[in-house]
Amino acid sequence: MNSILQEKQKFRRSRTGVFALMLLTSLAVADEILVKKAAASTLEKTTEQFELQKVGEARLKFLFWSVYDSALYTPTGQYNDGVRPLKLEIQYLLDVKADALLERTLMEWSDMGRDHPRKDSWRTELATIWKDIKSGDVLSLELDDENRSTFRHNGELLGHIEDPEFGQEFVDIWLSEDCTRPKIRQALLGQSAS
Repeated sequence: MNSILQEKQKFRRSRTGVFALMLLTSLAVADEILVKKAAASTLEKTTEQFELQKVGEARLKFLFWSVYDSALYTPTGQYNDGVRPLKLEIQYLLDVKADALLERTLMEWSDMGRDHPRKDSWRTELATIWKDIKSGDVLSLELDDENRSTFRHNGELLGHIEDPEFGQEFVDIWLSEDCTRPKIRQALLGQSAS
């Protein structure tokens, strides 16, 4: 009789454990859905604020990992060099440290053969503006009519870079003909693959 009671208690405990696991899993999924909805809501509000239209979008993959989704916005939904205002949004699909993001930016410029004389001062400014990125976070750059660069993290203001040359140099990482990822450029510009 004792062994039957023990078995019943084990069954109740295991059933409780299964229910707890199911509850935790559903809460984690609900959290993920809420985070994604909040990020999407942030993107929509920021885009509506400037009345910009999407030009194109692209996903960067490296080996088996999706790194980020990016989207380009302009007033007409078309991109030409120098069009303002302009917004480039990047939703990261993995965690990225701010200094790794900074180093990658400098590497991209180097790989493109860019060596702007104010690159070091931009590096210093970016180091004070950018913060670590978590998976699902959105980092955006907005260029206004005066070429002032404004960075936002999930819609929240991070900071500005006043140098009018910085913004174009930064978006050129994705939009210039000499960028290192021409397929990403093509997708952001809304062009079909050739």
